[in-house]
Amino acid sequence: MPGFLPAPLIALLFLPVLTGNVVIFASLIILFMPLRFLMPTHASRARVTALLIFFASTWCGLNKRIINGFLPDIDWDIELPPALQQDKWYFVIANHQSWVDIHVLFYVFTGRIPFLKYFLKQELIWLPFLGPCMYALDFPFMKRYSKEKLEKHPELKGKDVETTRRSCEKFRHTPVSVMNFLEGTRFTELKHQQQQSPYRHLLKPKAGGMAFTLSALGEQMHRLVDVTIYYPGGIPTFMDFACGRIRRITIRVRQREIPPEAFSCDYETDTEFRTQFQDWTATLWAEKDAELEQLRAMEKQ
Repeated sequence: MPGFLPAPLIALLFLPVLTGNVVIFASLIILFMPLRFLMPTHASRARVTALLIFFASTWCGLNKRIINGFLPDIDWDIELPPALQQDKWYFVIANHQSWVDIHVLFYVFTGRIPFLKYFLKQELIWLPFLGPCMYALDFPFMKRYSKEKLEKHPELKGKDVETTRRSCEKFRHTPVSVMNFLEGTRFTELKHQQQQSPYRHLLKPKAGGMAFTLSALGEQMHRLVDVTIYYPGGIPTFMDFACGRIRRITIRVRQREIPPEAFSCDYETDTEFRTQFQDWTATLWAEKDAELEQLRAMEKQ
């Protein structure tokens, strides 16, 4: 798509094509999903799951072509480790700044590692097309409870952990990339100030979800894939992306070893392990913060 077109016109052309791609493949996934419940054996159900993932991967591959076709002015500055494979299990973490992050991660990893599956808020299951589609693809839907509700209903405590464990059981049979934004929300300066975050460019990471997932999946979780996303022109909105206003996106990917004790220790009950795991997560986040600071410094040069 020529870069000289006005930004609103680029969005007017780009968004219907992107939406049409969603509708087609989400419909295919939703249409074939009931077959999984009708199949009599685990092997036959696994074949249906593989078909659904094929649809989803094709959908993301076409999204990448659509982005390249309509938004050719984006300079993708990507550094990847050489050993990523599609037949391994990965836990993927990244900093979170914008809804654009999700498109960036699918753009970078489609065809390189197994299909990304995100932890999602329970409310997102009601999104037209996407909600049922993500349910069919076994995305984990998490229901969070406020402190006030937990005080009134203590029986709800730990329900989110149970959901994590049930979701991860489904991941044992097919290679998967489990994606988690450890900050739990998008970065803003206001949230940064309210948290009194010790990091310059990040919110505080939440280690619990990662610990529960690693424990539930066990040692088949191959490696940790640590992603740093940086937007040199400032944090964009999705409409900035759709209008072709983003000129450069920087992605740095590191593959890291997972501490062996993460597969066997209990984050909830083992205080010593919980402290060690939180310290490890804080170290990862400090390194990410330093990398973001370095990228900002390079931009100013």
